[in-house]
Amino acid sequence: MNSNEVRLYIREMSETLAKTGDPDLIEEFLPCLLTQNELQEVASRWALVKKIDQGTSQRKISEELGLSLCKITRGSKELKKENSPFKRMIDLSVQ
Repeated sequence: MNSNEVRLYIREMSETLAKTGDPDLIEEFLPCLLTQNELQEVASRWALVKKIDQGTSQRKISEELGLSLCKITRGSKELKKENSPFKRMIDLSVQ
């Protein structure tokens, strides 16, 4: 699959998820789409950016989640970007 096809399918899936308005359906759908390891990876990345946003130190996050400092630093950089999608999603999650 080329990068244009990937973008197309990600866009289609994003629009479909946004249309559901049903967190329960999305929660049921994700394990159908992703392997257990992929689900764990996505969940740990979400947890790490939330912890960074809350001011938890990178070392503490590494200890708590068992993640490399490199992965945590990447999440931190993404959060600091102007108009960060991570930050916007975190802000939506606490509303």
